[in-house]
Amino acid sequence: MTGTRTYTMIKPEAVEKGLVGAILAMIENGGFRIVALKKTQLSKAEAGKFYEVHAERPFYGELVDYMSSGPIVAAILEKDNAVADFRALIGSTDPAEAAEGTIRKAFAESKAKNAVHGSDSDENAEIEGNFFFAGREKY
Repeated sequence: MTGTRTYTMIKPEAVEKGLVGAILAMIENGGFRIVALKKTQLSKAEAGKFYEVHAERPFYGELVDYMSSGPIVAAILEKDNAVADFRALIGSTDPAEAAEGTIRKAFAESKAKNAVHGSDSDENAEIEGNFFFAGREKY
């Protein structure tokens, strides 16, 4: 398969709850090919760097604390129209507003603990994927 790529991470609360397999199954059943995958834990410095685009926002400190609080699962996904299709699959940031059949409707706890991250553009997908994966880790 060739297509465009997007980046996702399964967030700490979803990993802690043992939802990785179910979320990955939804991703693969959605037609995405996993081209890179790893479980890791961000330090506060790494989380701060990853989310530096939000550094001036009032929630930045809480976001950094939360994203460094436990392991995450990072992945690069491939599919035609990957960014838009993945954002549709994950659903609204607020699980109460997410459509049935989306990852966040099924697994998110709240707007802040919403189970997964998904890139919002092709450019950010490349930046975010490169943050976590070296070239030899992408297949």
